[in-house]
Amino acid sequence: MQQGYSYQLSAGAGRNFDPDFCPELTPKEMLALGVFGGKYMTDCRDEFPESWFRDAKLSPQGHDPALNYFGVSASTALSVWRAKGWIHPDDPRGWFQWYCRYYMGRRLPDEDRRQIGRWKAFARHTAQVRRHCEPGDPFCRPRQRQALLQWAYDSRRI
Repeated sequence: MQQGYSYQLSAGAGRNFDPDFCPELTPKEMLALGVFGGKYMTDCRDEFPESWFRDAKLSPQGHDPALNYFGVSASTALSVWRAKGWIHPDDPRGWFQWYCRYYMGRRLPDEDRRQIGRWKAFARHTAQVRRHCEPGDPFCRPRQRQALLQWAYDSRRI
């Protein structure tokens, strides 16, 4: 999808995150749990550590919600993200691509602030799950829980 793009790494992998950004899951953990119907990272594996993909639930043929941790689709089409202006040219796949690159050590100050703000805003879904579900009931609001996983919030612990 993105060819000829390169970037500088200015932080160690998994280090020196903005103090306002405290994801509960690493990209590797997210891929192993099952996110984005397994389709998200099937054609850009060379950019990231091979270890991320050892246990990843991937579907090169297409989006398969059965691969998601909660077994439901919680994704919105990339075309919708583009139409809403949520896509930055450096990360044409959106938030998770940004997070993977941020995790690896790329820093784009303006874009990092924007994406961290979006991540923080998504936390409202944790409050909704807590309000409407019994603790430890993974079958309550599975779509919302899956969406939280896709934003690096560990909704299994709610």
